[in-house]
Amino acid sequence: MFRALAFWCLMTFVPVACLAGPPELAPADVRAVRAAVEGQLKALAAGEPDVAFAFASPEIRTQFHDAALFASMVRRSYPMLIRPLSVSYFVPETEDGVVTQSIQVRDRDGNFWRVVYELRQQPDGSWRINGCAVAPDDDSSTT
Repeated sequence: MFRALAFWCLMTFVPVACLAGPPELAPADVRAVRAAVEGQLKALAAGEPDVAFAFASPEIRTQFHDAALFASMVRRSYPMLIRPLSVSYFVPETEDGVVTQSIQVRDRDGNFWRVVYELRQQPDGSWRINGCAVAPDDDSSTT
C-alpha cells in the first residue's frame, strides 16, 4: 500500500511541477537584476566608465581588462545604450538557469532597440552583467 501511495504521489505531483515552467526570480532578485542594468546605463550616460565596468561580470572584466577598453567597446558596438531617449524594462526571465533582463531603448535618432542582458549572480549574492544582445525593435512591443 505504501508503494501505491508513493507512486500516486510521484505521478500526481511531479508532472504538475514540470508543467509549472522555469522558476521565477525572487522579488529581491528581480529588483537587483534591474538595478544592475539601470546602474550601468546611468554610469554610461554620466561618462563614468569605471562605474559602468563595475557592473560587468568577472568574465567580462577579464575579457576587457579595464574600464577604458570596455567603454570604447560600448561606444563602438552599442551606441544606442549611451544616453537613450527612453528605456522600458520588461520582467526578468530565467530559462535553463540563465537570467535575462530585456529592455527596449529609443536612441537619439528615434529608433527602437530590444536589448537582452544576461546576468549572473555572484557568490556574494549581487548580480553582474555578462553580456547583451541588441536587435532593432519597434515601439509596439511595450504597449
